[in-house]
Amino acid sequence: MLMSVIRWPIGRLILLLNFIFSPRSPKRSKEAQEKLNIQTKNLSLYQLPACPFCVKVRRAMKREGLQIELRNINASNELREELINQGGKRTVPCLRIEQENGDVQWLYESNDVVAHLEKLAKAA
Repeated sequence: MLMSVIRWPIGRLILLLNFIFSPRSPKRSKEAQEKLNIQTKNLSLYQLPACPFCVKVRRAMKREGLQIELRNINASNELREELINQGGKRTVPCLRIEQENGDVQWLYESNDVVAHLEKLAKAA
């Protein structure tokens, strides 16, 4: 009970600071952005809105101009169960990477996710 009382205002503060200090997306040509969007269409981020590690990943997405589907695991029991059953644990952030051959990789740890996203953006 005490933790939820503490988490709520801290979560709101994190969201407010993220809004105020939100990074800018890079300027790209329409063609370059389309190419990047195609590269990221098979990615989805399982996350929680006020989780500081999730905010870190979403900021990296914005900084790199990446459009990745966000999946809030608190808003949907199906998404939470999918993360647990397929990804192996209920830890966020988690990047779901679907390969062209249909294989799926689940990437946990915010630093690893950010590094993967930065690598994608540089390759475009």
